Amino acid sequence: MGVPAWVWFVIAVAAFVVGGGFLLRDRAVLTSRNRERRRWAGLRGWQFAETDMALPRRWSGGAVAYYGDGVARDVVAGTTFTSDGRRKVYVYDLEAGGRVNTVIAAVQTRRKHPVVVELWVPSTPFQREHMPELLGPVGQRYAFVSDIAAARALITPDLVDATEEIGRDIAVVWVEEGWVLAAAPPNSSPSRLERLLRGIGEVADVVDPFDADADPAGEVPEQSADPAAEVEPQATPDETGTARGAKSDAEA
Repeated sequence: MGVPAWVWFVIAVAAFVVGGGFLLRDRAVLTSRNRERRRWAGLRGWQFAETDMALPRRWSGGAVAYYGDGVARDVVAGTTFTSDGRRKVYVYDLEAGGRVNTVIAAVQTRRKHPVVVELWVPSTPFQREHMPELLGPVGQRYAFVSDIAAARALITPDLVDATEEIGRDIAVVWVEEGWVLAAAPPNSSPSRLERLLRGIGEVADVVDPFDADADPAGEVPEQSADPAAEVEPQATPDETGTARGAKSDAEA
C-alpha cells in the first residue's frame, strides 16, 4: 500500500517550517552579533563595516588557511595601545562555506618577519592539505612554521610566556609578515575580544619591540589600497594604555 499524498504534503510543510525556523534563528543571531559589534566599535571610536571581501585575503596562514579566506563580516578597524605604543587592529567574523567559523583578531607590527609561525592548541583536528613544518611544542601549543631556522630565532621564552596568557579557547595564534593574529570562537563577546587584542598585542610587543634604532626598511608600509587600513580613529578617554584595558572590558 502506497503512502497517501497528504502524508507527503504534511512532511514537506513540516520540513519547510523547521527550515524556516532555523533560518530565522540564525538570522537573529547574526543581527544580534552585528548590533553588538557595531556598538563596540562605536564605544571605542573605531570604524565598522558589515562586509569586506578583500580583508581575509591579506593573510594566508593560521585560521585563514584552515577555514579558507572567505568573507569578512562585521569588521572592526582601528588602533589601540600596547605597552610599546599604538598599533593598528582588525577584528572580523570569518565566513566560509556560508557560515561564520571563527573570529579573527589582528594586531599590526612595524616589521615584516620572513617566517610564518603558527601556534596551535593540541586539540585542533588538522585538516589542511599543506601544513607548515612541525617545529614542536611551544609551551602548551604546537608550533608549525614556514622556516625552522628563522622560527627558532623568533620563538623566545618571552614569546612563550605571552602566548600562555592568551587562553586555551583561542585555537591558534600566528605571526605572518607584519601582523600577529588569533582565532577566537564565533560567539566571542566584545569583552573577550578586548582581552584577546591585549594578549596578541603583548605578542606583538615581543616580536616587534619599538626601537628608535630600528632599520626603517623593516617597517610595514602603509596599505593604501584598503581604505579601512588608513583609519586613525580618535582615542577614547579610557584608551591610555594597557594598564586600563580592564575598564574597556567592563564597558563592552
